[in-house]
Parts: sequence; C-alpha cells; structure tokens
Amino acid sequence: MSTSITCTSVFFGWPDGSPVFEGLDVAFGPGRTGLVGVNGSGKSTLLKLVAGELTPADGAVRVAGEVGYLPQNVTLDTALRVDEALGIAARRAALHAIEAGDVAVEHFETIGDDWDVEERALATLGELGLGHIGLDRTVGEVSGGESVLLRLAALLLRRPDVLLLDEPTNNLDLHARRRLRAAVASWPGVLVVVSHDRELLDLVDQIADLHAGEVTWYGGNFSAYEEALAVEQDAAERMVRAAEADFRKQKRELVDAQVKLAARKRYGQKMWDQKREPKIVMGARKRAAQESAGKHRILHEERLADAKERLDEAVEAVRDDDEIRVDLPYTAVPPGRGVLTLLDLELAHGARAGNLDLRGPERVALIGRNGSGKTTLLRTIAGELEPVAGEARAQVPLRFLPQRLDVLDGALSVAENAARLAPGATNNRVRARLARFLFRGARADQRTDTLSGGERFRAALAALMLAEPAPQLLMLDEPTNNLDLASVRQLTSALESYEGALVVASHDLPFLESIGITRWLLMEDGALRETDAEAVGRTRE
Repeated sequence: MSTSITCTSVFFGWPDGSPVFEGLDVAFGPGRTGLVGVNGSGKSTLLKLVAGELTPADGAVRVAGEVGYLPQNVTLDTALRVDEALGIAARRAALHAIEAGDVAVEHFETIGDDWDVEERALATLGELGLGHIGLDRTVGEVSGGESVLLRLAALLLRRPDVLLLDEPTNNLDLHARRRLRAAVASWPGVLVVVSHDRELLDLVDQIADLHAGEVTWYGGNFSAYEEALAVEQDAAERMVRAAEADFRKQKRELVDAQVKLAARKRYGQKMWDQKREPKIVMGARKRAAQESAGKHRILHEERLADAKERLDEAVEAVRDDDEIRVDLPYTAVPPGRGVLTLLDLELAHGARAGNLDLRGPERVALIGRNGSGKTTLLRTIAGELEPVAGEARAQVPLRFLPQRLDVLDGALSVAENAARLAPGATNNRVRARLARFLFRGARADQRTDTLSGGERFRAALAALMLAEPAPQLLMLDEPTNNLDLASVRQLTSALESYEGALVVASHDLPFLESIGITRWLLMEDGALRETDAEAVGRTRE
C-alpha cells in the first residue's frame, strides 16, 4: 500500500463550540506538499489531527506508514543529552557495552540491525549544521534554533514514511534555514509543510490551499500557486463586477415595474370612481389587473433574488485580503531627536553591545546567528534583564513585542487586552482602533488564548501600537514567526503607518527589505557592529 494520508468527512471544533472543520475530505500522497491558508484556517489543527495529537469529533483520519511530526513550538527537556533527544541513547549504550566486551543478549536485542546508529546520528547532525554539538552534550547547551534542528534530526533518524512540518523555519537563522531547505528538498517520502517561508515553499511539488474549510489543489511550487491564484482572482473580480451590474439592472427594472403598476392601479381606480363601464366589467378588469400585477411583481422579485444570489456567490469567490490601515500620528519622532543610547553595554551570557546612538525615525534591523544575543539585547533595552555593565537609556516611550507574545493575557478578550494598555481610552475608541487591525465586532470579544498564532500576533501588535503613551520606539523580536504570507503583508502595511523608531530582530530578509530598513546591526562573535544590506545579502548566497 502506497504511503498516504486520508481524511474522510472530518468534523472538529474547539470546546467553545467554534467549528474548524465540518466534513473535510482531503488526501495527501507521495511528494512534497505545501499546506497554505490564512491564519486561523486550521492548518496546524489539520497537522495535529494527522499526527494523532487531536481526535476528530466525527469522520476518520488514516495514515499508511509511520508519522514524524515537528510542531510549531518545539520544547525539549534541557536536561536531556543530545543522544537522548535523538532517541538513540539505549542503542548507543548497548553498542558501547558490546565494544567494551559485554556480550549480553539484551544488548544485541536493543541494537537489532542498527549497528551504524552512531555514525548515522553524527552524519545527520552534520547535514543540519549541528556537527559541533556532539552526542554527549545536554539540550540546555544549544540555542532555540538548534533545538528545532535537533528535533528534526531525531525525526530524520527515525526515517518516518510521513513527515509533517509546522512552521519549521521559525527561530532559525539564515544558515540553519539553508540546512533545513536542503533536508526538505531531498525528502523521499510524503511531506506536508506549513510555512510562511517563500523559499521553502518553492521547493514543494504541489500546494494545498486550505480556505473556508476546504482544500483546493494547485500543481507546482508556491510561485506557480501565486500566479494561478492571481488569474483566478482576476476572473472572480470580473464576475463580481458583472454580477453587480446585473443586480443594479434588476433593481431598476423592479422599480420601473412598480411605477407602471402603480400608474395602472390609479387609472383603474379613476375608472371605477367615474363608473364609465358596467360594475361587473370593471370588477373583472380589476381582478385581472391585480393578477397580472402580482405575476409581474413576482417575476421581477425573482429575477432580483437570482441576481443577488449570483452576486453573493461571486463575492464569496474573491479572497478577503484585508490590509491593516491605521493612522498613528502620536508615534512620530522628529529627525535627529535622540531615541536610544547604549553606553558601554555588556549583556548577560557574555555578549557586548558597546556604544550606540539611535536617532529620529530610524528603522534598524538586528541580525545574527541563533544564540548570538539578539533577544538578550532587546530584553535588556526593554528593562526585562539587568545589564552586566553599562547602561541602555531610552529617551522616548518604548514598547517591546517578544517572540512569546506574553504581553497578552490569554484569559482576556482582544478588546480587554488593548484597554489594559490604554486605560484612558473609551470602549468605543478601543473598538474603533481594533477594527483598523481587522478585529471587528465579535472578533474583538474573542479570548486571546483561542486565537491562531498569527491572530495573537496581530492582537499583541494592536495593543502595543495603540497603547498610551504612544510608543515612539517599537522593538520586535522575530515578528514573522507563525505568520502566514497574508499576515506578513498586513504587518508590513501596519508598520508603514508607524512613524517612530523601529528595531526588528529577524532572520526573514525579504520582510526586512519590505519595511524600509535604514540601518543594519550584526550581533556576531559576542559583539554588536554595523553592517550593510549588501553584506547581509551575500550571506543568503
């Protein structure tokens, strides 16, 4: 039986009653599939259903073959040794025991046919750029990005038939992303990947577009999908324009018919009042006119209803590609005004930021390898960490959005979270502002712990950017993690409206280039230094 994933009439909903899938039918066969869709469409939920971490309320999920699953948020016990995290500790210990002369039967049973397990493990680590780690170190000694690759290495060593990857490039630096893309490009079995990384999605064989609870298939990689979708959307928009014109026409014809019928009615009443014909003749004529008027009205109303139905169908075929449009005048910083000063700043874990001046509405990209100290620098500037030496002095109101998005209280709604940071704003004012960030009506009342990763990010960004006093220095740590490509565009449009100084730590170079970075800072070898866009671009090659 060929390796495959089959979902048949799958129903799944959250405990609060909100449905995710209502009768989903989809199958994934051999090859690499990119699963795309807006945040909240159910991509991660579908992977969890396939992986067996969630159970459908109805329907069936069947997988032919062993499944390996890399979740969006990787958590490994920091006390584990690397070989334990890879799942090879028992076989490795048995191998070493035999090599030391212990020929107990249980050691041979533990190893089975896997005599080269240690060599395979080291080779896999080397392919993913983790050759320097070794098998005897602990997980606590590796960076967050390295722990993602370590979890992937464990999956590759298992050689599962089906590999599920949920936003695997989150927290990975440029070098690690290249390693992961190479692993995906060479994967021989069934692979389903959810990602906002365009370069990764351009390695897949087909795209599965999850939209409104259904999957539509597109052959080719993500670039081919975008081209096909653009053609579809152009056609859909033309259909909307044609349907709108027909709807307006039917409305006019209905009004014209009603005017004519009213005129006939007035004429008939006049003839009745003047009694110009016998009463029986006038009564028959009146009944015939009423019947004719009724049929005429029903005909036009049916035509109008049909036109409205065609218009609704045409509108539904056009994707909702809302963009954040918001004015933030109080965030403006005059050119040349001091925003942030670093004085001989030394950070925890040995990194040194030294001296730095940030002035006016500069847009700074903070880049560097995983574990180089970027997040530590941002947390120190935000006052969350004490510096080892020196000082970080902000001269304007600042806000920091960390990767964890822990500025939100999950038990509160989106509106309540925003109101916490703007206590002087009225409820109407908070809701009007949130609507500009696409949280309209009941969406603003949704608890933040029920939001998707991208929606939570948008809620956190809205709360910070609408805070009082308005932040004139905004610091973002890996903001495109967990965002689909539509949400990245929304983030970009929101930052276009921001007039203050911006510091963004990110490995996502296309995103950094899209938001108008004016200054590049590289954290490398324990020190912060200036670089430029050309030097950064060369690291991608």
